[in-house]
Amino acid sequence: MMIKFKNLYEFLKLNPTEQECINHLEEIIWDGKVPISPFDPTSKVIKCADQKTKSKNPVKYSRYKCVDTGRYFNVKTRTILESSNIPLTKWFLAYNLYSSHKKGISSYQLAKFVGITPKSAWFVLKRLRHTSNIPLFKDMLKDFVEIDETFIGGRNKNRHRNKKVPNSQGRSCKDKSSVLVITERGGDTIAQVVQNVKKETLEPIIRKYVKEGSTVNTDEWLAYNDLKKWYKHGIVNHRKGQYTKGEVNVNTAESFNNFLKGTIKGTYHNNISDKHLQKYLDEIAFRWNTRKWNEKDRFDLLLSSMVGKRLTYSN
Repeated sequence: MMIKFKNLYEFLKLNPTEQECINHLEEIIWDGKVPISPFDPTSKVIKCADQKTKSKNPVKYSRYKCVDTGRYFNVKTRTILESSNIPLTKWFLAYNLYSSHKKGISSYQLAKFVGITPKSAWFVLKRLRHTSNIPLFKDMLKDFVEIDETFIGGRNKNRHRNKKVPNSQGRSCKDKSSVLVITERGGDTIAQVVQNVKKETLEPIIRKYVKEGSTVNTDEWLAYNDLKKWYKHGIVNHRKGQYTKGEVNVNTAESFNNFLKGTIKGTYHNNISDKHLQKYLDEIAFRWNTRKWNEKDRFDLLLSSMVGKRLTYSN
């Protein structure tokens, strides 16, 4: 039976059992069809007897065998749930809290809400972010596309005198991480960490995601000057106080930048390392791209996206 809810109150009132969580997971990932082997996608798969857990309240998983490899698997195999000792009921609650909070949730908050340790909550959130890299667009971004860059990191003027970084103003990446934001008006947004904001770095990424011939709007940054070779390029000059020129503006991209920085500052208190920044960007972009979705659809999308994304603790 599918788990149906409209908000967190209904989810908590529903209080699904471990077996109901397993059944829902199997329905979302396998959709009533014979699953594809996680070990060899080309192999034939055989349905076996259900696998029962050994516990005070035993539950059962549908069990399958990959013919070519001879290995058995269930719905949790090769997903972020594999080998996890955290009950599915707590995983489902974590999924709901993660997907429904507009500006994210910290590991300490999640630990209190779900009833797990902060270390386990950090483990869970890292894996949820790993599943958030979901490109919802089937084709390249097109029509009206806005491009902007932003920088994540502390402000030099707020640092102690002996910690200030010289020549770090403007678009310098000496003490900040640079992020390229590409957004389609009325569509999806991509946020990607980039090494710098030079033309040689930005152009290949833009051409990878934006369909040639589209209308592309940017600010006056010199790295965008050659985009007119492939796109209808509109420019707004922020240095001269120009923020819109007819349909030419980057207001949607800048709105995402404000949402991004508000989340990082308000929820994570700027405590994000460069190593994990892209995962946080995936989380925030996912939340932005599904902001008009209802909670259940967003919840189910996250569940279905975990396939093939297993992480070990050392990762």
